[in-house]
Amino acid sequence: MDEIRLLAPTAILGYGFPLSSFQRGMEEKPHLIGVDAGSTDPGPYYLGKGKSFTDRVSVKRDLEIIMEASSAAGIPVVIGSAGGSGGQAHVDWNLEIVEEVAREKRLSFTLARIDAEFSPDLVLQKLAAGDVAPLPGVPPLTAEDVLGSTCIVGQMGIEPLQEALRQGADLVVAGRAYDPVCFAALPIIKGFDPALALHLGKILECAAIASTPGSGRDCMLGILRRDHFLIRPLDPLRRCTPESVAAHSLYEKADPFHLRGPGGTLDLTDTRYEQLDAQTVTVSGTRFQESPYTVKLEGARRVGFRSVCIAGSRDPVMIGQIQEITAGVRDSVANNFEKLQKNYFLHFHLYGLHGVMGELEPLNRTPHELGIIIECVAPSQEEANTILSFARSTMLHYGFPGRISTAGNLAFPYSPSDFEAGEVFEFSIYHLLKNIDPLQSFPLQIKKV
Repeated sequence: MDEIRLLAPTAILGYGFPLSSFQRGMEEKPHLIGVDAGSTDPGPYYLGKGKSFTDRVSVKRDLEIIMEASSAAGIPVVIGSAGGSGGQAHVDWNLEIVEEVAREKRLSFTLARIDAEFSPDLVLQKLAAGDVAPLPGVPPLTAEDVLGSTCIVGQMGIEPLQEALRQGADLVVAGRAYDPVCFAALPIIKGFDPALALHLGKILECAAIASTPGSGRDCMLGILRRDHFLIRPLDPLRRCTPESVAAHSLYEKADPFHLRGPGGTLDLTDTRYEQLDAQTVTVSGTRFQESPYTVKLEGARRVGFRSVCIAGSRDPVMIGQIQEITAGVRDSVANNFEKLQKNYFLHFHLYGLHGVMGELEPLNRTPHELGIIIECVAPSQEEANTILSFARSTMLHYGFPGRISTAGNLAFPYSPSDFEAGEVFEFSIYHLLKNIDPLQSFPLQIKKV
């Protein structure tokens, strides 16, 4: 085999894609369809809660198209980070949709399930053995962090996916996985360069984002050869350029030249990007540097419940004193709820005045209007509602120098003004696990559907 063709329909399962682009991809006779279905980008809530951040109807729509096409073509489908966060509940959810589509479309295939959830007991054992290390900027892991986590997943490498494919899986639904592996596992089995396979997979996992204009909701084709790969979008309105493809190494990376993953680092220092035709870029020169095998652990814990109020102001006198006003509101809340003072979080997001970058904002301009989001997180929803209500009403009628009117200070776009946002989670584990078996740590189940 001189080349292997890989089709990426969409950046995340459920994001959608144009049917015309997908059909063009199938006309290229791909050897595999890969979909990275998850990310930590949406934050810790979905991992902690066991929910998908993509909609069920949208995921089913994508799977119907992909599964019917792959079945007709006789090629495998590999889904990584199923259900968004890749825990057991997420994999269950994704598999339920897969089997529903199979029933409705009368499809038969060999299904592989690979779990990526780690038990607290195992993580505690590894912690006691000194086999857990924090990622940069993360504090050392504690037993309290582990026991407080509602879900812990490990980011698998290529090995469990390769085993599933070797056992004849037509459709692989894997828990939390390193982004490129749903594309790279098969080519590496076939003897292709791991560096090029993983680099191509890292681009394909975002579908057409590396094209211009970029989109995660459109299809991309990768053609891997022995000493290079080709990358091109499948929508004639898009094109890959050396700049658009090279720039993708800046996406979600601390270092655009060294991309770390299980078992080693992709070295892009000498990677070359060349325009082949109007839509296609050739990539070569990427190297892979092996290192001791580690698995990234991700865990989330519940920290309380959130209530939110959205308001606005166009009063220049109030805006000019907004920092003093919010400080006064905080003091009023603290005085009124002294017993809860250490157990709640109250924050004012001032959009238009450092609302995005906070203290890092380099521009200091007084806006003519402000979008104000008042947020409270407390141990219970009732407490969060109470504190938010008090903060909102205090700010609504807060007196300040230069205020002429006796009416409210805030404009509310919605009634009711306050919203229950439910449970709040934070990342509790973001660490590397050492001395781990890359295959046995991720249980594999095979069955006929």
